[in-house]
Amino acid sequence: MDFKNEISELIINSIKKSNDLNIANGDNETNNQNMINLNRENIANFLETPKDKKNGDVSFPCFRLAKILKRSPIEIANIIKENIDIENTVVSKIDIVNGFLNFYIDKNKIAQSVISKFNVNKEETYGSSDEGKGKNVIVDYSSPNIAKPFHIGHLKTTILGNSLYNMYKFLGYNTIGINHLGDYGTQFAKLIVAYDKWENEYDLSVDPITKLSEMYVRINKLCEEDENVLNECRNTFKKLENGEPHCVDIWKKFKEVSLAEFQKIYDLLGIKFDSMNGESFYSDKINEVVELLEKSGKLEESNGAEIVDLSDVGIDTPCIIQKANGSSIYATRDLAAILYRARTYDFDKCLYVVGNEQTLHFKQVFAVAKYLGLDEKYLNGLEHVSYGMIRLPEGKMSTRKGNFVKVEDLLNDAISKANEIIKDRDIENKDEVAKKVGIAAVVFDNLKESRIKEQVFDVNKALNFSGETGPYIQYTVVRTNSILNKAGYIPKSEDVIADKLTDDKSISLLKTIGKFNETISSALKKSEPFYVSRYLLDLSKQFSEFYNENKVICDDNDIQNARLYLTYMTKTTLTNGLKLLGIDVPDKM
Repeated sequence: MDFKNEISELIINSIKKSNDLNIANGDNETNNQNMINLNRENIANFLETPKDKKNGDVSFPCFRLAKILKRSPIEIANIIKENIDIENTVVSKIDIVNGFLNFYIDKNKIAQSVISKFNVNKEETYGSSDEGKGKNVIVDYSSPNIAKPFHIGHLKTTILGNSLYNMYKFLGYNTIGINHLGDYGTQFAKLIVAYDKWENEYDLSVDPITKLSEMYVRINKLCEEDENVLNECRNTFKKLENGEPHCVDIWKKFKEVSLAEFQKIYDLLGIKFDSMNGESFYSDKINEVVELLEKSGKLEESNGAEIVDLSDVGIDTPCIIQKANGSSIYATRDLAAILYRARTYDFDKCLYVVGNEQTLHFKQVFAVAKYLGLDEKYLNGLEHVSYGMIRLPEGKMSTRKGNFVKVEDLLNDAISKANEIIKDRDIENKDEVAKKVGIAAVVFDNLKESRIKEQVFDVNKALNFSGETGPYIQYTVVRTNSILNKAGYIPKSEDVIADKLTDDKSISLLKTIGKFNETISSALKKSEPFYVSRYLLDLSKQFSEFYNENKVICDDNDIQNARLYLTYMTKTTLTNGLKLLGIDVPDKM
């Protein structure tokens, strides 16, 4: 539902025919500039949706024209209103509040517009568009470290990145999801050293990640106690980089058992990736990065290491490119990845969904990328989508200290609790329903607030069927299905009489349904999936209010058809919105 163009045209025409707002006073150059500032597109950009529904459907702040027209906002509002004839337009009423022109859209026009817009889309694609046609977007997310548990610290990036990936795809972008595995670096050298020391003490055929985690904690403690062991680990990583067979074989074993464990999580969440190229993939591409930085004149020596000084761009901490022993760090590998992705995918955007503790790292990497000879297109497309950490009520966790919560355990706990909630209900396939409800609780709770916020995840609150939760929205969809099943049919759009949906609750529901695509676009502009999450909550609440005030199945066939179709539109919008977040809906709950 978008009537901004029509309202902009009314405002422009009113100004043009008004003698009191004649902009022809002054020299020609000024007049021409004024006309440019008063085109329909600029006026449309100024239009707002009032926060208070009592102030109409679309509002125009007349102070935007005060400087151009040299009048007070209240004067401008009154003059524009006087010169608008709303007969045969989409507008039913105009009023003025403190220099704001408030336009009330004809309710029948609203209903007709939303129903028409819905009807031209297939059910599965309602809300989609082709705005991203011809544009390539990379979403880099999840990226767990091999040989370590997939712990709650990786949950947010996985869920957040997946939702952004889904939304970009839904709006027609060629979207590439990359799981940039943490499969390289000194931490793996530590594990190789630990494995060589204590191989006989750990049976990796059973629960391998737990065993590797125990080894990692143990070797870290030894490194803190003995500098020689730490140096041994550093030298071992250099051997791994150089392809020493013994180190490579052990590293491959760690990676194999890790990916098998990670896949269990991705299967539970229903997540797939287009690429699993991790840090190790770029190990043979690092030399080119070093060579390009040398040619740029930005690479310099510091205490034996190779660095890029970024103080000239306001970053006080230099970016290390190579350590003193010649080994790379993850910044070097990220730079190699940028080069590879630009050449391979020709990306318009490359999003890094990584926690806010890595903000400095990405500032450094993006700043250094300017010296790799890349086109501005690629440099401008780099974006760090940061987020606040998610914690459990128990507090902060650390794999280094052995204090962490596995995501698999958390998901299974949510599924188990969901099973307990529905155990006495008359539902088939309860295990499958519990799985969908439990996953929805976890996923939605991670996406219902701004990504920047630190969050504490409480599984019991997240499973509340009547709170601001994923299961609540799922339950609303189940209710709509129940109504449609009871009626036994979904009306054809041509059988829907729009003026049967002009009561306040129906209009409120229609307006929200009509804003679905706009909401997704807004979410992507800010990389904030919570716009969609809050939208789905609002739509669910509005449907409940509509249903409480309007009997859907009734004696009047025209009213029943209209209300059934609105129920069907609500169900479709909620279902599509939940899919974007990575949530499936059970048939019953």
